[in-house]
Amino acid sequence: MATTVGESTHTVQVTATVNGQERSAQVETRLLLAHFLRQTLGLTGTHIGCDTTSCGACTVLVDGVPTKSCTMFAVQAAGREITTVEGLAAGAQLHAIQEGFHEEHGLQCGFCTPGMMLTSVAFLAENPSPTDEEIRWALSGNVCRCTGYQNIVKAVQHAAAKLAEGSE
Repeated sequence: MATTVGESTHTVQVTATVNGQERSAQVETRLLLAHFLRQTLGLTGTHIGCDTTSCGACTVLVDGVPTKSCTMFAVQAAGREITTVEGLAAGAQLHAIQEGFHEEHGLQCGFCTPGMMLTSVAFLAENPSPTDEEIRWALSGNVCRCTGYQNIVKAVQHAAAKLAEGSE
């Protein structure tokens, strides 16, 4: 088979722990993590908005760190632990951040919500009792075009309170 300039035919086996389960697939070396999650693994909760790290819709946790998956290659995730929005709930039990977004009406169209939630989960792990200003700063890399952010901040505060209740 002939290849043209710029065409990649290099594939590698990528194995990562995704939402607590080891997942493996043969992928092209140029495949982005966002596409690996959505197309290869069928985890469509990771949204692709801008492809330039500007919007944060594609944010997932890589070893607990918020990472914009539209600019990370799947091969870079090999051996790492990835958490997507699908991995937040424990069965039918919503994660505190999911409950917060529901209870405080922290979403409208929902496109930015998975990235907002995952960024918030990592943020609350570091700062379990944040101010509204700290929440706004933590979420400054995630863009929402619908809500004006006030209810998103309330949702994060709701989750912080819920998580604090569980740690007592």
